[in-house]
Amino acid sequence: MAFRQRHNYKNLKIWQLGLEIANDISDILLEFPKHEKFDLSNQLSRCSISMPSNIAEGSARTDKSFSYFLDISLGSSFELGTQLLVARHRKYIDEQTLEKLEVKNEEFQKMTMGLQNSLQ
Repeated sequence: MAFRQRHNYKNLKIWQLGLEIANDISDILLEFPKHEKFDLSNQLSRCSISMPSNIAEGSARTDKSFSYFLDISLGSSFELGTQLLVARHRKYIDEQTLEKLEVKNEEFQKMTMGLQNSLQ
């Protein structure tokens, strides 16, 4: 029986970028109004943490299962994009912060889809 080497998630650039995005979100949430703690802040925190977390969990699985976890991570990144637009509309973040995070999120999405394609 052949042993299959699992992915080391800490070495994956996509995981590193996902962690960076999650930390960026955590930093901006410090400035959000307190009344958003259980609403938009919670949603932003959960989906941004989901991005690198699902990559880490999936990396221990077969390539087919890993692709599924990448799908979940990708979905969380699209959720994050929507929530950032809501945060901008509510004036919780400025246009420059939104653009910076959108660029990182779009790069994450491209990398996620590229990794998925390489697993097939």
